[in-house]
Amino acid sequence: MKKILFATSNSRKIEEAHKTLMPFAITVEPIKVDIDEIQSQDSSEITTSKARAAYDRVKSPVVVSDTSWDVPALGGFPGGYMKDISSWFDAEDWLALMSRHEDKTIHCHEHVAYFDGTTMQHFVASYTGSFVGEARGRIDKSESIEQVVTLYGDLTMAEYLELGKIASAGEVLEHWRQFGEWFTRQVE
Repeated sequence: MKKILFATSNSRKIEEAHKTLMPFAITVEPIKVDIDEIQSQDSSEITTSKARAAYDRVKSPVVVSDTSWDVPALGGFPGGYMKDISSWFDAEDWLALMSRHEDKTIHCHEHVAYFDGTTMQHFVASYTGSFVGEARGRIDKSESIEQVVTLYGDLTMAEYLELGKIASAGEVLEHWRQFGEWFTRQVE
């Protein structure tokens, strides 16, 4: 088994990475690393910056993940600013913001970046969903958008969490699969 350090304390992200990387014979070792996240409209830039910062702290090859959301009716808002926005908005704020828009489409961009001090490798997968008309599912202040967005099927992401399932942006966790394929080739 190959091992990779994963700079996160987010249990959902750890479970997603573990589930997806297990078939590649890659184990995930989560490490808590305090990183000052840069602000940028470019979510790829945020993710690669996080990978560099995590490497600087642990001095070992590391992987990070980041999620950005793009609402076409809102001109791409919140984009790379989702982390901050989610700490301010609750589910009702999202619903109010979307209430006057006919287009309820939302795009989720899941990023994974690997850095070993020399090689930076970035993977991204995008998923399209839509806003629902009312908050549904597990209530957790840090997961407000999960209560009002479906990305596959009819359940909100919070409803998947409530059922004890992984509530990722994509059922196939394509971003982690891309990393697993690449990392397996690098370590062989």
